[in-house]
Amino acid sequence: YYFSSAHLGAAESGIVGGREAKPHSRPYMVSVQYRGVHSCGGILIQRDFVLTAAHCKNETWGSCTVVLGAHDITKKERTQQRIEVDEYFAHPGFTGQYEYDIMLLKLKKKAKLSKNVKTIGLPEGKTSANMKCAVAGWGWTTAHDCPSNVLKEATENIEATSNCENIWQQYFNSDHMICTNFTKKSGGICRGDSGGPLICKNKLQGVTAYTSPEDCTDLSYPHVFTKVRFFIPWIKETMKK
Repeated sequence: YYFSSAHLGAAESGIVGGREAKPHSRPYMVSVQYRGVHSCGGILIQRDFVLTAAHCKNETWGSCTVVLGAHDITKKERTQQRIEVDEYFAHPGFTGQYEYDIMLLKLKKKAKLSKNVKTIGLPEGKTSANMKCAVAGWGWTTAHDCPSNVLKEATENIEATSNCENIWQQYFNSDHMICTNFTKKSGGICRGDSGGPLICKNKLQGVTAYTSPEDCTDLSYPHVFTKVRFFIPWIKETMKK
């Protein structure tokens, strides 16, 4: 129970606390939308591929569009590019639960790169405990509020793996997950931020996966991210298709 509601909570809808990002300072950020409504974050890793969370797939909501180059997703900014998704490649190990929560979206056409739309490379090197990392998204701005119009960001710190395992128990697999701690002051991820990035030392290390089911600001539950480095072989293989 604990997990599934966390999972759904993460998927449905940003950043609680935190700060408004400098417009277009994260040009790899993507808003994944169904029927023109923000559903999840995403990360542009190739001109025609967006990385996001597998639980962000919702075909019952109709076709999926990604919005690139956005700051305020309620406005039609000149910097924005809207591209329909052609194919979904959820990881074959994903069963709708918490394992292998990663997906590639193949776009119908390649993004035009500019100073507001850029790809981010796949990571090299590992994360270590207490490393400061950035998260970003258009998700909920309080635990019981509504999504943010503008891109927000916050700082979270890598948590020791043993703590993640003790708290989340069978839901946490250190091989392919990372978890973080955060403070009320610095803020952190919430509903609607799923699929967005965990950036450590300017490298993409994680994809936002889940938080505490009842309250994303509950400090006793570290936030959990899918570890990108573990999935690099699958990502590279899938992008060849």
